[in-house]
Amino acid sequence: MTVLVTGATGNTGRHVVAELVRRGERVRALTRNPAEARLPAGVELVEGTHTAPETLTEALEGVTKLHITVTAGLADVGADLVKRAVDAGVRRMTIVWGGYVGPTEQAMAESGVEWTRLEPQEFMSNALTWVDSVRAEGVIREPFDLPSAVVHEGDIGAVAATALVEDGHSGKVYNLTGPQALTTSERIAILGSALGRDIALEQITRQQAIDRLLAEGVSVADAEYVVGWHSDPPVEARTVVDTIEKVTGRPARTFAQWVAEHADRFKP
Repeated sequence: MTVLVTGATGNTGRHVVAELVRRGERVRALTRNPAEARLPAGVELVEGTHTAPETLTEALEGVTKLHITVTAGLADVGADLVKRAVDAGVRRMTIVWGGYVGPTEQAMAESGVEWTRLEPQEFMSNALTWVDSVRAEGVIREPFDLPSAVVHEGDIGAVAATALVEDGHSGKVYNLTGPQALTTSERIAILGSALGRDIALEQITRQQAIDRLLAEGVSVADAEYVVGWHSDPPVEARTVVDTIEKVTGRPARTFAQWVAEHADRFKP
């Protein structure tokens, strides 16, 4: 039996793959660029994207379990992806939502097979957007300094793998947070301590934050959504829950642990 992981080289997808491999599962990884996947040995690499489900007949062959991470462009075709998966013989699915219950999430819930929806709050890996300015200037520019219970993407992967491999998770919706609600200033202080240097927080305007995303190629709607979310995070985003520990049997990883894993990327 094979598990297909879509978005296998993304922030969470590669952690789903790694955890499934650790558990001894047969894993097929869907990625746009197999040559640069850098996934564990033994993983079957398949070129493709889940935003083109009509091209995935071979990728779905022999697959009984499927992991989906909702990404840009999936909303229009997600229901078709789920249907094709079910028709191909997939009987258990997990999905990392796109921040709200959209067409793909809804199609999975109505698919008639076992499914689990993961609703992680802000990813710790969002801090990687700070790399260039920290390395060059020792400055981080953000519009807001509000608490967020940021979650380690590896923990998201561990929950997904657990739900795919173990029974008892069908029909469950898991809100996922880290173990602390930290303001931007508090995260910067943790990062600075790990690097042994002072890092300043320079506050920018809401419009400057939107313009920065637009310059990176983000659509107007998505840029306004992201900045709006950060300006007034939902209560779930700032309230710590112990779902990760309950599902995986170990505590959620801290932001300090995440920083230790990625500190070299922030060094000049």
